[in-house]
Amino acid sequence: MKTAVAQTIEEQLVQVPAGSVTLEGNLTLPEESRGIVLFAHGSGSSRHSPRNRYVARVLNEAKLATLLIDLLTLHEEVVDALTGQLRFDIDLLADATDWLTQFPDTKHLRIGYFGASTGAAAALAAAAVRPDAVRAIVSRGGRPDLAGAALTRVQVPALLIVGEHDDQVVQLNQQALAQLRCEKRLVIVPGATHLFEEAGALDEVARLARDWFQRHLDL
Repeated sequence: MKTAVAQTIEEQLVQVPAGSVTLEGNLTLPEESRGIVLFAHGSGSSRHSPRNRYVARVLNEAKLATLLIDLLTLHEEVVDALTGQLRFDIDLLADATDWLTQFPDTKHLRIGYFGASTGAAAALAAAAVRPDAVRAIVSRGGRPDLAGAALTRVQVPALLIVGEHDDQVVQLNQQALAQLRCEKRLVIVPGATHLFEEAGALDEVARLARDWFQRHLDL
């Protein structure tokens, strides 16, 4: 993993209005940013996920801005933990996207989504309802199958990344890939499990995501 950054990249805490609630987000804007990636984590995780934050740093080094937010309110997270539900709020992600298109520092940037686990389904479903705002999607160990019928309405390039030994999720991603009608690619990372904890696995995820977003956002 890279430990040195050629420039100082500062992260700022922002308040993102989303319907009747306000979400806290971590916004990082490198100098001369070429696009921005909105992160959607899965149930049981948060915007402080070390895996997502590592991927975000790699994107920042490539002059891609990032915004990490929580798609569930604190109350909803507690309910999920108690009931074992796997929920995500597509409307909150869509509202955060609208905020990016209006915020002075980001309104000129092309938007991409990075979704992990159930957050991948939220990203795909939100992209289906914001086709003019979102330009690319990357799913890490995602559950795109949970997006249901929205898969056929996704119009932007989608990259699905899955660990080789995450057997059930590999199958679900293969089924989702068959339903997508956009530019699409499925990459299975050799030797990796669901959380990509193996040596070099997360580096590969970050590299794949960086290249995908640079290709589709840096135009």
